[in-house]
Amino acid sequence: MSAFNGVLPKDGESRKIAGGPLYPLADVQALTLQAGSLNLWTRRCMQDVAKLGFDTDDVGGLIRELTKQDYRDSEWCDNGNSWAACDAYTLKRLEFIEAAGKSFRIEYFLKFALGKSGKLILIVSCHTSS
Repeated sequence: MSAFNGVLPKDGESRKIAGGPLYPLADVQALTLQAGSLNLWTRRCMQDVAKLGFDTDDVGGLIRELTKQDYRDSEWCDNGNSWAACDAYTLKRLEFIEAAGKSFRIEYFLKFALGKSGKLILIVSCHTSS
């Protein structure tokens, strides 16, 4: 399903993929600017993005804010039907919370893969750490 050409681990083996990131961050970030390039790939991701009050444009904005230092690890992920090799990132940013009247440091966890064609970003996770 993903553009990464690795071997899916057998049952019971670690899903972690060494040597990441798997996808050049600049390529992924550029792709977020193209309409229809982001796909919320798992049901949980769809729920988490909705809970944040986000849409795919907002998720693309978070991806564009990532730096190489935000990279966490890479691993195989599934959506119940197929598997994708994903890069995971953690983005920390200061956000003003109107209801509280002050700014808080918010930590977002993002996990994504490039689709086989290289023209689609499969979003596996997008949520805050809380």
